[in-house]
Amino acid sequence: LSSWFLFLYKLAAEFPSEDIFLVTASPVIKAVTNFKQVSKTLEEFDVEEQPSSLLEKRYPNIRVIQSGVKQLKSDEHKIYTEDGKEYIYEKLCLCAGAKPKLIVEGNPYVLGIRDTDSAQAFQKNLAQAERIVVVGNGGIALELVYEIQGCEVIWAIKDKAIGNTFFDSGAAEFLLPKLTAEGRETPIECKRTKYTVEGSEEKGRPTGASDKLGSALGPDWHEGLHLKGTKEFSHKVHIETLCEVKKIHFQQEFIQLQWTSLTFPKGEKNVEADEVLWPVYVELSNGKIYGCNFIVSATGVVPNVEPFLDGNNFAVGEDGGLKVDKHMHTSLPDVFAAGDICTAAWEPSPVWHQMRLWTQARQMGWYAAKCMAADALGESIDMDFSFELFAHITKFFNYKVVVLGRYNAQGLGSDHELILRCTKGHEYVKVVMQNGRMMGAVLIGETDLEETFENLILNQMDLSAYGEDLLNPDIDIEDYFD
Repeated sequence: LSSWFLFLYKLAAEFPSEDIFLVTASPVIKAVTNFKQVSKTLEEFDVEEQPSSLLEKRYPNIRVIQSGVKQLKSDEHKIYTEDGKEYIYEKLCLCAGAKPKLIVEGNPYVLGIRDTDSAQAFQKNLAQAERIVVVGNGGIALELVYEIQGCEVIWAIKDKAIGNTFFDSGAAEFLLPKLTAEGRETPIECKRTKYTVEGSEEKGRPTGASDKLGSALGPDWHEGLHLKGTKEFSHKVHIETLCEVKKIHFQQEFIQLQWTSLTFPKGEKNVEADEVLWPVYVELSNGKIYGCNFIVSATGVVPNVEPFLDGNNFAVGEDGGLKVDKHMHTSLPDVFAAGDICTAAWEPSPVWHQMRLWTQARQMGWYAAKCMAADALGESIDMDFSFELFAHITKFFNYKVVVLGRYNAQGLGSDHELILRCTKGHEYVKVVMQNGRMMGAVLIGETDLEETFENLILNQMDLSAYGEDLLNPDIDIEDYFD
C-alpha cells in the first residue's frame, strides 16, 4: 500500500467532483513527510502512519472503505469486499504491495518483518532472546544485524558477501568493521506514530503470527525500536556465507535425532558443541546446525496478487507481479497497477531497472494517477522522468548509501570496467564504465558526488580521456563537470 498515498492525492486534486474509493484492510494510511528532492532523480522522505480519517477530511471526495478485497470481477467492473459489499468502478488501480517470502509458512518460530505489527512482534521476541538466526541478504537483513544489541546473531546468506542486493564484495568489506565494532551511534528517535484500533489486540496468539497484511514499513522502520536482547554486550554477529536453510527442527525433534549443534563461533575454526537446549534449531546447507530462540526470515517479498487473479486473465511477470505497460496499465481494460504488486513490462531505459523499494512505489503511485487521469480525459502523457535512471538513497550501518543506474553492472556482461576509490572508515566510491560512458555508481559515505554522477550517467558523456583520474581525490570533479 506504499504507492497509493500520492496516487490518491493526485487523483483527488485532478477530479474534485468524482468519488474516489480507497479499499484497504488497514485502519491507517502511510503518509510521505519531510520530502526532499536531492537531485533530478534522487529523493529522501520519511513515512508516517496516519489515521485514514485525516485523508477523508483533507479531500471530501475520497472515501476510505476499511475492508479487504475478496474478489475482482474485471469483466463486470466490480470488486467484492470481505464485509460482503460490492463496488462498481470506472477505473481501478491495484496497489496491494507485496508480502514477505518466508522460508517456511506456519512455523511459530519463523518471523517475517513487513509491517508495523510484525516489527513490534519482533521487538517483543528479541527482548527475551539470547540468540537469533537471520536469513536473507537484503535491506531489512542489513539493517537488523547492525541494529540488534545484546543478542547473538547468526546471519545466514546465500551469497559470498553481505549486501549483495545493493553492492559488491568490496563495499561489503568496507562496511564490515562497522558491524563488528563494539560501540555504535545512538539511533535517531522514531518520528512515526503507531495508530491501532481499540480491541484489535488478540490474546493467546503466538507472537509474530498474523492473518492480515498491514501496510508496508517505511524506510526508517527500525529507528526508535528497542532492538535489544537479554545480554549486556553490543554487537555479536557471525556470518555464514554461501548457504541456505535446509531444515528447521523443533526442540523435541532435535533431541530425538541426537544431533549436535554449535556454539556461537569465537573464531574462524571454532566447532565447539553447544550444551544449551534451544527452542528451535536451524540446519544449514553447509552442514552446520545452530540452536536459537527464533528465526527472522528476511528473504525478500512476493507481489500480493491475491485475490485479484481468480477469474481474471491478467498477464503476470516471471516475478509474479501484474505486468504493466509504460502507462501503468495492466492487460485488462481500465485496470492499472502500481508499486510492489506490479512488474514493469515496458522497454526500460538502459540505466533503469525495477526494484521493490519505497522510492519506486512512491514514484509509481504518482505516475499511475497521472496516467489514469490522462486516460479518463483521453489525453496522451509522456513517461515520467523518474524512470530514466535508477536512483536510490538509503542508510546502512549509519553510512549514507547512494546507488545509481547499473550500480552492480547488471546486464552489462563482461564488457565493462570498474573504477574504485576507498578511504577506510570514511567513504567507498565505485563507478561502472562501459565504452567510456558511466553506467552506474555506488557511493557510501558523505561523498557529495551523487548529483555529478547522476548527470554523467544521464547525459552519457564520453569520459575515456579521464581514465582513473575520474575518482582522483585531488581533482574537484563536482566543479569540473558542473
